[in-house]
Amino acid sequence: MTPRYDVLILGASYGSLFGTKLLLAGHSVTLVCTKPTAELINRDGTVVRFPIRGRETPVEISSQGLEAGGGGGGKLSATAPHDVDPGEFDLVVLGMQEAQYGSEGVRELMGRVATARVPCLAIMNMPPLPYLERIPGLSIGELRQCYADPGVWEGFEPGLVTLASPDPQAFRPPDEAKNVLQVGLPTNFKAARFESEEHTTMLENLQADIEAIRYDPGDGAIEIPVKLKVHDSIFVPLAKWPMLLAGNYRCIGRDDMIPIKDAVHANVDASREIYQWVRNLCVRLGATDADLVPFEKYAKAAEGLGKPSSAARALFGGAEHIERVDCLVRQIARQQGLQSETLDEIVTLVDERLGKNRAAN
Repeated sequence: MTPRYDVLILGASYGSLFGTKLLLAGHSVTLVCTKPTAELINRDGTVVRFPIRGRETPVEISSQGLEAGGGGGGKLSATAPHDVDPGEFDLVVLGMQEAQYGSEGVRELMGRVATARVPCLAIMNMPPLPYLERIPGLSIGELRQCYADPGVWEGFEPGLVTLASPDPQAFRPPDEAKNVLQVGLPTNFKAARFESEEHTTMLENLQADIEAIRYDPGDGAIEIPVKLKVHDSIFVPLAKWPMLLAGNYRCIGRDDMIPIKDAVHANVDASREIYQWVRNLCVRLGATDADLVPFEKYAKAAEGLGKPSSAARALFGGAEHIERVDCLVRQIARQQGLQSETLDEIVTLVDERLGKNRAAN
């Protein structure tokens, strides 16, 4: 019997996906979000819809249904950032977009997390700066410019911060409440180990508990997709970088955006070229082929991604900040003496659109 953990998750949208898996496995979850969203979740719970192979409609899992006896026995609550004592938790999951950590209340909470020395698992596209400090040979100071508020990460001990590749795709359905999440691509969170055995064992316990979940939607117990996979290599989460640069950021045009599927498959040779370029950069940093994903496997998955990326939607929705993995990868490449015209064009397009958005506001 593995221990029951109390887990704090920053971010109630994407975070509710990971949180639902923890609830199913019998662990307790506290979601950090805005006060109105916290009130909604504390009243109505969360709802996450999972597509299941062989079923015509998604399986809908309600946190209130789990607490009422239909699941693993975990408890869910939600709170605004000002009211959180991170020292009361076994694990902090960072499930927000990178720029959100500098917002009022969250920035102060991050400072309390760092002081409390609670282990942190990031499920972000943009890796926390302390995690990057665990990768040998990187000059971290030169990477700070790619972060909306790099000061947020000061005080964190690198060994207490790890990263999971946020491969599962999910979105809030339009015209529904903020406690509802729809999973689009039900892949796995691939996490790197912590430096300590104790904290890595906690991740492995969560992995085993999530793996053992069986849920009965009314016609018999089934497996629910989206697992946690813990790896010894710190480079495994970097497998997302080639995907982001070949697909997500290439959704962004000068005047419009396109679905990820079209960004990848409109010119497969060009997509393969930038994918392999970023993949080779990861290998130069220390990754092995086993840590990374072949282009063909990604291209196949991209066939089902019929929406523009969240980064593209945010940019064309007027956002003044998005996660700048494009900037980060370019800066890391420059440290390695590498340059890509495709990547330069991506960074330029993002810079231009952010400039227009900021000027408009």
